[in-house]
Amino acid sequence: MMKVDEKALAKVIGKAIARLRLAKQMTQEELAEQLEIGSEAVSRLERGVVMPTVGRLVELADLLDCDVAELLAEVSPRISDQAQHLGRLLANLSEHDRTLIIEVVEKLTTRLDSRKS
Repeated sequence: MMKVDEKALAKVIGKAIARLRLAKQMTQEELAEQLEIGSEAVSRLERGVVMPTVGRLVELADLLDCDVAELLAEVSPRISDQAQHLGRLLANLSEHDRTLIIEVVEKLTTRLDSRKS
Protein backbone atom coordinates (compact mmCIF):
# COMPACT_ATOMS: atom_id res chain seq x y z
CA MET A 1 0.00 0.00 0.00
CA MET A 2 1.25 3.46 -0.91
CA LYS A 3 2.15 5.90 1.90
CA VAL A 4 0.29 9.20 1.57
CA ASP A 5 2.20 12.47 1.96
CA GLU A 6 -0.47 14.40 3.85
CA LYS A 7 1.30 17.76 3.54
CA ALA A 8 1.50 17.44 -0.24
CA LEU A 9 -2.09 16.19 -0.33
CA ALA A 10 -3.31 19.20 1.67
CA LYS A 11 -1.49 21.58 -0.69
CA VAL A 12 -3.00 20.08 -3.83
CA ILE A 13 -6.50 19.98 -2.33
CA GLY A 14 -6.01 23.61 -1.27
CA LYS A 15 -5.06 24.59 -4.83
CA ALA A 16 -8.18 22.85 -6.13
CA ILE A 17 -10.34 24.75 -3.62
CA ALA A 18 -8.76 28.05 -4.65
CA ARG A 19 -9.11 27.29 -8.37
CA LEU A 20 -12.78 26.35 -8.03
CA ARG A 21 -13.50 29.36 -5.79
CA LEU A 22 -11.93 31.72 -8.32
CA ALA A 23 -13.84 30.05 -11.16
CA LYS A 24 -17.04 30.98 -9.31
CA GLN A 25 -15.67 34.53 -8.92
CA MET A 26 -15.93 34.19 -5.17
CA THR A 27 -13.61 35.84 -2.66
CA GLN A 28 -12.10 34.03 0.30
CA GLU A 29 -14.26 36.22 2.52
CA GLU A 30 -17.44 35.18 0.70
CA LEU A 31 -16.53 31.50 0.95
CA ALA A 32 -15.63 31.91 4.61
CA GLU A 33 -18.99 33.54 5.32
CA GLN A 34 -20.88 30.69 3.67
CA LEU A 35 -18.81 28.12 5.60
CA GLU A 36 -19.29 30.15 8.81
CA ILE A 37 -15.55 30.34 9.41
CA GLY A 38 -12.99 33.13 9.26
CA SER A 39 -11.33 34.17 6.01
CA GLU A 40 -7.95 33.23 7.52
CA ALA A 41 -9.25 29.65 7.88
CA VAL A 42 -10.09 29.61 4.15
CA SER A 43 -6.61 30.95 3.43
CA ARG A 44 -5.06 28.15 5.50
CA LEU A 45 -7.14 25.57 3.61
CA GLU A 46 -6.13 26.99 0.24
CA ARG A 47 -2.45 27.16 1.18
CA GLY A 48 -2.54 23.57 2.37
CA VAL A 49 -1.62 24.50 5.92
CA VAL A 50 -4.57 22.47 7.20
CA MET A 51 -6.30 19.42 5.74
CA PRO A 52 -10.07 19.80 5.36
CA THR A 53 -12.19 17.19 7.10
CA VAL A 54 -14.46 14.95 5.06
CA GLY A 55 -17.42 16.99 6.28
CA ARG A 56 -15.77 20.23 5.22
CA LEU A 57 -14.95 18.72 1.79
CA VAL A 58 -18.65 17.94 1.34
CA GLU A 59 -19.58 21.53 2.29
CA LEU A 60 -16.94 22.94 -0.06
CA ALA A 61 -18.10 20.75 -2.94
CA ASP A 62 -21.66 21.96 -2.42
CA LEU A 63 -20.66 25.63 -2.31
CA LEU A 64 -18.27 25.32 -5.26
CA ASP A 65 -20.77 23.34 -7.37
CA CYS A 66 -18.52 20.32 -7.83
CA ASP A 67 -18.25 16.74 -6.68
CA VAL A 68 -16.13 15.87 -3.67
CA ALA A 69 -14.29 13.62 -6.10
CA GLU A 70 -13.31 16.68 -8.12
CA LEU A 71 -11.54 18.13 -5.09
CA LEU A 72 -9.67 14.86 -4.61
CA ALA A 73 -9.12 13.72 -8.21
CA GLU A 74 -6.23 16.11 -8.76
CA VAL A 75 -4.23 14.35 -6.06
CA SER A 76 -5.22 10.79 -6.89
CA PRO A 77 -2.53 8.51 -8.32
CA ARG A 78 -5.29 6.51 -10.09
CA ILE A 79 -5.27 6.90 -13.86
CA SER A 80 -9.08 6.94 -14.05
CA ASP A 81 -9.25 9.87 -11.57
CA GLN A 82 -6.53 11.73 -13.44
CA ALA A 83 -8.35 11.13 -16.75
CA GLN A 84 -11.56 12.59 -15.32
CA HIS A 85 -9.62 15.60 -14.04
CA LEU A 86 -8.05 16.13 -17.46
CA GLY A 87 -11.48 15.82 -19.06
CA ARG A 88 -12.83 18.61 -16.84
CA LEU A 89 -9.84 20.80 -17.67
CA LEU A 90 -10.17 20.13 -21.41
CA ALA A 91 -13.89 20.92 -21.35
CA ASN A 92 -13.08 24.56 -20.59
CA LEU A 93 -10.78 24.94 -23.60
CA SER A 94 -11.53 25.79 -27.21
CA GLU A 95 -11.50 22.99 -29.76
CA HIS A 96 -8.19 24.30 -31.11
CA ASP A 97 -6.56 24.25 -27.66
CA ARG A 98 -7.94 20.76 -26.91
CA THR A 99 -6.47 19.51 -30.19
CA LEU A 100 -3.12 21.06 -29.31
CA ILE A 101 -3.10 19.40 -25.87
CA ILE A 102 -3.97 16.02 -27.37
CA GLU A 103 -1.15 16.37 -29.91
CA VAL A 104 1.33 17.16 -27.13
CA VAL A 105 0.22 14.14 -25.09
CA GLU A 106 0.43 11.91 -28.16
CA LYS A 107 3.97 13.12 -28.87
CA LEU A 108 5.00 12.48 -25.27
CA THR A 109 3.51 9.00 -25.41
CA THR A 110 5.27 8.25 -28.70
CA ARG A 111 8.57 9.51 -27.28
CA LEU A 112 8.21 7.36 -24.16
CA ASP A 113 7.27 4.30 -26.25
CA SER A 114 10.37 4.75 -28.43
CA ARG A 115 12.59 4.94 -25.32
CA LYS A 116 11.22 1.61 -24.09
CA SER A 117 12.16 -0.10 -27.37
